[in-house]
Amino acid sequence: MPAQLIDGKAIAAKFKAEIHDQVEDMVARGLRRPGLAVIMVGDNPASAVYVRNKRKACVDSGIVSVAHDLPYSTTQQELVQLIESLNRDPAIDGILVQLPLPQHIEQSLIIEKIDPTKDVDGFHPFNVGRLALRVPLIRPCTPYGVTKLIEHVGVSPKGRHSVVIGASNIVGRPMALELLLMGGTVTVCHRFTGDLEPHVRSADILIVAVGRPGIVRGEWVKPGSAVIDVGMNRTADGRLCGDVDFEGAMRRAAWITPVPGGVGPMTVAMLMKNTLESAMARLDA
Repeated sequence: MPAQLIDGKAIAAKFKAEIHDQVEDMVARGLRRPGLAVIMVGDNPASAVYVRNKRKACVDSGIVSVAHDLPYSTTQQELVQLIESLNRDPAIDGILVQLPLPQHIEQSLIIEKIDPTKDVDGFHPFNVGRLALRVPLIRPCTPYGVTKLIEHVGVSPKGRHSVVIGASNIVGRPMALELLLMGGTVTVCHRFTGDLEPHVRSADILIVAVGRPGIVRGEWVKPGSAVIDVGMNRTADGRLCGDVDFEGAMRRAAWITPVPGGVGPMTVAMLMKNTLESAMARLDA
């Protein structure tokens, strides 16, 4: 029996509708709308698409989106000054700097300049550290979205073997921390892992976030497992695909996310959720 699709687009729409209702309730009580500042440096086409989706999600969720589209020539100091001004702005609850940044700007430095209570991407060391200590405050959006996807379909990591392929600071590492928080036994595979196949074959929950199409072959997937494909790649003919052999994995898994329409919409929905929660904490709502 083929795997059932985990419809991230539909689940994300449900979250955004709930967020919209919460925002409207805040407004009805005389409170201001949450504000999200979205900063983009340069004109990277992929970044422009992501930023456009995030700004549209703000509209859907009732959140005020403040755009800061900066030229590629923006200096690191100019970007730092903008972030510092947004840190002080009482109408801004979340600050998002679209990555990647131009090479002349140090990414880690910029992330650390964001007020941790406004770091709605969840990338600041303060927020990742709290997640590691099992007292999360603002959680990295993509891993947080993945936890909501598997919760939605009734898959629990508790006592089961989860395998994360990819160890980036944005997805892989915080994903492992989220799974540990949920009681999972976690293996993280990375570029120094010699042979992926045995790890994949043992995974009750498989999460792949590498950015290499077909890195996981369908016949490796454990029968009855849940497969979450975070990868987003464009083929030579312009199609989007993930990191997992989708057709092969469909024949073996119980649940699988499509690409597109799986993890991506949930990442944006969790960004809205983080912004709302940041505003509620700031407004004592």
